[in-house]
Amino acid sequence: MAEDLASIDIYPELAHEEDLSPDFGVEIDERVEAIKEACEGFGTDESMLLEAIGATTPEERFKICLRYKDLHEEELKDVMENEAGGDFGLALKLCSYGPVEAECYMIHRACKGMGEAHEVLLYSIICGRSNRDMELLKKTYYRMYSDDLTAKLSDNADGDLLKLMSSCLQAAALDFDPDYHTEDKAVEDAEALYEAGQGKWFGTDESELFKVIALAPREHLFAINEQYADKYGYTIAKAMEDELSGTAEEAAIFTCHMRLKPYEAIAKLIKSACAGFGTDDLLLMCCVVRYQDIMGHVNMAHEELFGKSIQDRVKSECSGDYEDLLIALMDAVSPEE
Repeated sequence: MAEDLASIDIYPELAHEEDLSPDFGVEIDERVEAIKEACEGFGTDESMLLEAIGATTPEERFKICLRYKDLHEEELKDVMENEAGGDFGLALKLCSYGPVEAECYMIHRACKGMGEAHEVLLYSIICGRSNRDMELLKKTYYRMYSDDLTAKLSDNADGDLLKLMSSCLQAAALDFDPDYHTEDKAVEDAEALYEAGQGKWFGTDESELFKVIALAPREHLFAINEQYADKYGYTIAKAMEDELSGTAEEAAIFTCHMRLKPYEAIAKLIKSACAGFGTDDLLLMCCVVRYQDIMGHVNMAHEELFGKSIQDRVKSECSGDYEDLLIALMDAVSPEE
């Protein structure tokens, strides 16, 4: 059970070490040179790019982007932007960043430009993160864009959604303390959650709800959820559904599920990218790239929930080199049997 309660880190350990000169090895150098060769001359050899980049893990791509600049004095992301367009080109560009930098770029792209902010992509990156990942995300975003992440979100969201994401950004300050986060404390917090929402005579104290689901250590949130269900007959996620609406409701439910059942939460997020009329390709490709390290668990959850693999879903929604790239990324960590 203790292992089940451990926080889910999305970033590979190498990213947390922040070592810009890791041991690259021969295979990384070979992939770098294959990418260079694929982009030389007139036109681009997409099949060579797919082979060099597709069948890689986040840690390997982190090394590739560092090594490419070492050997060729050029940022790999700039090369990919010039070599391919459309969804395939954007997915290649996401793969040309380190895992933390990739998420920072996703946030930057999801924010308002000529249109509206992509709120689902924003909250899926911000909400339900481990303490370690959140600290590194905030620091890296400031380094890349010279902008505070909280301020950036304030320009691109408002209302309850902004309140929730702002609470989630603070989560790195809190750690589980068994002497403080006791069973009695779980009962107390479950009651406070009820009084702020379902038990409140008029209105909802959203800030109090978000404080619990975003700031309670994951181990403690499990205990709160059990106490809440025992006493009030609802899970915390169900309480969020009853008390909120719109995107804020979706984000709060996602936060609860991401912290309590993360693999199921991600599987549902991927399905949502493919629901309705048309595919949300930005969300889909970001999910495959972001969650690749844990995609084996996510794929199992997806098959249990929906009776098909994520590869099958990608094949039904995508095509061409773009489809081949997403499938290659999936197969690198969770090959189809």
